[in-house]
Amino acid sequence: MGLETHCFAWESGAVCKDVADAFYPISIRDKESILEICQRIRINGILTIASDLAVETVNYVADKMHLTANPYPYTNLVTNKIAMRDKLKSSNASSPFYYSLNQQNTDFDKVTFPVVVKPADRSGSLAVEKVSDVISLKNAIQKAQEASFAKEVIVEQYIEGREVSVEAISWHGQHYILAITDKVTTDNYFVEIAHHQPSMLNAKIVNAIKTLTRKALDVLHVENGASHTEIKITPQGSLYIIEVGARMGGDFIGSHLVELSTGYDFLQGVIDVALGKFSVPKIAQKHFSGVYFLSQETSSLKNILAKSNEYPFIVKSEIFDNELKTLHASSDRSGYLIYKSDKRINLL
Repeated sequence: MGLETHCFAWESGAVCKDVADAFYPISIRDKESILEICQRIRINGILTIASDLAVETVNYVADKMHLTANPYPYTNLVTNKIAMRDKLKSSNASSPFYYSLNQQNTDFDKVTFPVVVKPADRSGSLAVEKVSDVISLKNAIQKAQEASFAKEVIVEQYIEGREVSVEAISWHGQHYILAITDKVTTDNYFVEIAHHQPSMLNAKIVNAIKTLTRKALDVLHVENGASHTEIKITPQGSLYIIEVGARMGGDFIGSHLVELSTGYDFLQGVIDVALGKFSVPKIAQKHFSGVYFLSQETSSLKNILAKSNEYPFIVKSEIFDNELKTLHASSDRSGYLIYKSDKRINLL
C-alpha cells in the first residue's frame, strides 16, 4: 500500500521487527510513551490487528491525535469482560448470566454449575476454564486472578451449543458483516482447534446472528474498524453473546480466512479505516476456508502437516514444536494448516 510502518512491541518474539520501517521495543500498554512518539513522527493512523491488549492504546492515541478509531471513553466496554457484561445486560442484549467475584467475596452455595471462569481482562483462552464443582471453582478463580492484570474474575453461566464468531468491519457506526465462522474448541478450556468459513447454519439463524451482532456493536460503541463477536447457539435456537472484540479475530481468521472465503482484503480494509477512508466491502467470491491447529488433541493432523505439499487445498502450514501439548491456552498449540477449497475440509 506504499505506507511507512511503525511498530510497537516487546522485543522478544516481535515478528515485525525486521519488516516494519521502524520498530520500538515498548510495551503496547504504555500508551503515554507511544503517544509521544506518534505525535513526534506525525502518524496518519493507528491500529491493532488482533490484540485486545492494544485496543486501549490505539483508542487513546487516536483520541489525542484526532485520528479514526473507536471512542476512547468507552474502551473499557470491549477490554474488560465485566464491564462488557454489565453493559450488554443493561441494554437487553442476550448474554449469559454471570457473577463478578473472587475467592474472598463469593457465596459458592449460590453458584449453579457448570460455569465458565475467566480473567476479566485477558484473551487467547488464558486461564479460562469450565468447572462443575466448588473445589474446581475455587482453583479456577485463583488461576484467573493470577492471570488478570486487574485481579478481576468473571464467572459465567455455561451455555450448551454451537459457537460461531462474526467478522465485521464498521465505519462511523455502520456495520458490515463479512463472514460467520464456525468454531471448534476443546471442552474444558475452550481453546480453538479449528475454524471454518462460511458457517453451515441455516439462513434464519444467520440473520438472527447478524441482527444480534449489530446490536452488540452499537451497545458497546464499536464504531470504526474490525470486530470479532463470539456467539453461542443453543440446541433450541437461542443466541447468547459470549464476547465482543474491537479488533480482528486471531487464529488467522481476520488475516487469512476472510479473504480466502470472500475475496475481500480485510487487512487493507481496516488499514483504510485507520487512515480515515472507507469503501463498502465487495464480496467477490464464495469459497470455503479454514484453519486446523496441531496439539495433543489433534495429533492425527501431524502426518498431514508433514506432507502438506501433497494436499492441494492447503495454502499454508507450519509445525513449530514437535512436542504436542494438551491445550490449556492458545499458546500451547504446536502448528497449523490453513485451507481453501470448494467445500468444507473435515480432517478431525
